[in-house]
Amino acid sequence: MQIRDASNFDLPAITRIYADSVLNGVASYELVAPGEAKMAERMKAIISAGYPYIAAEGDDGKLLGYAYASAFRTRPAYRWLVEDSIYLAPEARGKGVGSALLEVLVARCETLGFRQMVAVIGGGHPASIALHHKAGFSSAGMIRGSGHKHGRWLDTVFMQRQLGEGTGSDPDPDAYPGTLFSG
Repeated sequence: MQIRDASNFDLPAITRIYADSVLNGVASYELVAPGEAKMAERMKAIISAGYPYIAAEGDDGKLLGYAYASAFRTRPAYRWLVEDSIYLAPEARGKGVGSALLEVLVARCETLGFRQMVAVIGGGHPASIALHHKAGFSSAGMIRGSGHKHGRWLDTVFMQRQLGEGTGSDPDPDAYPGTLFSG
């Protein structure tokens, strides 16, 4: 497996992987899977803002999953906090792909200067909670009954991990996150 930057070439596979999560899972609270054009818009917005967007590719060249970081909220004081998103192809689940993606995503966000990462886990999915716990995230709360999908109420679990020095020092205003949301 190779972890690399995602590209427009990956959009058909990314769209399929996300559609499976929308239609069959609870990680996303969307009810209708967006098409490739909408997924391209979303990818472009994340990458053009300077956030990492990565993909896991199998030895056979098939996309196994993807992950990206994005703004948790767009108010300026939140700029040091980033939210992670990870989606895996059904056949890649439980094989370490999610852990590999998250490890690279965390490292890239630390390099960029982010100080905290939050996981917003739709449906309180146990595999996602375990993945994040293994990567050093701790529980940061839950919103019960935050979504309704597949005929049931879903909880949203929040987990958090410190990046770099975290709150141990003031952030560098000249680092990448310091320039977000300016103007």
